[in-house]
Amino acid sequence: PAGPLSADGALRCSAVLPRRWLNLQEYQSKKLMQDSGVTVQRFYVADTASEALEAAKRLNAREIVLKAQILAGGRGKGVFDSGLKGGVHLTKDPAVVGDLAKKMLGFNLTTKQTPKEGVKVKTVMVAEALDISRETYFAILMDRSCNGPVMVGSPQGGVDIEEVAAKTPELIFKEVIDIFQGVQDEQALRMAANLGFKGPLQRQAADQIKRLYDLFLKVDATQVEVNPFGETPEGQVVCFDAKINFDDNAEFRQKAVFAMDDMSESDPTEMHAAKWDLKYIGLDGNIACFVNGAGLAMATCDIIDLHGGKPANFLDLGGGVKERQVYEAFKLLTADPKVEAILVNIFGGIVNCAIIANGITKACRELELKVPLVVRLEETALIGSPLTSIC
Repeated sequence: PAGPLSADGALRCSAVLPRRWLNLQEYQSKKLMQDSGVTVQRFYVADTASEALEAAKRLNAREIVLKAQILAGGRGKGVFDSGLKGGVHLTKDPAVVGDLAKKMLGFNLTTKQTPKEGVKVKTVMVAEALDISRETYFAILMDRSCNGPVMVGSPQGGVDIEEVAAKTPELIFKEVIDIFQGVQDEQALRMAANLGFKGPLQRQAADQIKRLYDLFLKVDATQVEVNPFGETPEGQVVCFDAKINFDDNAEFRQKAVFAMDDMSESDPTEMHAAKWDLKYIGLDGNIACFVNGAGLAMATCDIIDLHGGKPANFLDLGGGVKERQVYEAFKLLTADPKVEAILVNIFGGIVNCAIIANGITKACRELELKVPLVVRLEETALIGSPLTSIC
């Protein structure tokens, strides 16, 4: 999906390809909000149909929503290989929940955002279904132009917020937060008013905004996006759905949060690459790229495409690379059956080309390389012009 809105209401892209962000299931994000006093729907999580049925009975709700838990959007319009249509179902009969869960759990759900074969559903969320009388959009995010956190909101929620920003920018409101003082009462109330909350709901929405900011700080988030941030006919402000992005650099103090990372849906090759601190993303072409630096890696992919080829991957070695990482990178590239040639493009300003060369020769000897290999190493001398070697 596209990146979050920047503080000026424009769409701002984050770092482009090489980062794998922490992924949480919907119920995990809701649990984090619940623990911070944010109002969410009552819910339970189930791994079996009998657990789902028992959860539906315990909810004792007027209406129940059953949601398949996968890391992909478009679940409501997805299709299971069991024949069931839709990964989100509403019912007023708790007994139906067990039968629906039987057709979800253990089966693959295919949506517009999953691989063709779909993703196996291992968990379902059984939640109280609430009516929404009005939907708004609210987010807190780190914004470089403001040197800190910013609240962004719109009374037009439940829709593509980028489209709102493009067509009706006057409906996007922002509040810059002083990182030392936090969200002030008048800021929260002003944002609640701009979102269209009136009377007692304005104070309630302001309280939820402050609690969301507390969560933002507590988990070292870079973004907390709630869409919709809505109100019910009964006069309750509820965070119906949320996306939380985390600062990977804070993993050392957010061990409990990062331990929830669901990697079961991640590409095994990308996971293996991450183990060796390699930034790898598989593509559809046949020319493997072996590059250092995200910018040079992207430029290399573009050059291949410009000359009629197709890159098979995005691979960024980064700086401070060791010979073993070079070797493991070659193992990844040669394991891809689509690869018909390998292009190495290394600038020695941030890595030692000797380390790269030694790693390549070791890989060529031990992996019995069967495809053409083109290597460009450019080492910047301490004094004088760059030293370039192409083989």
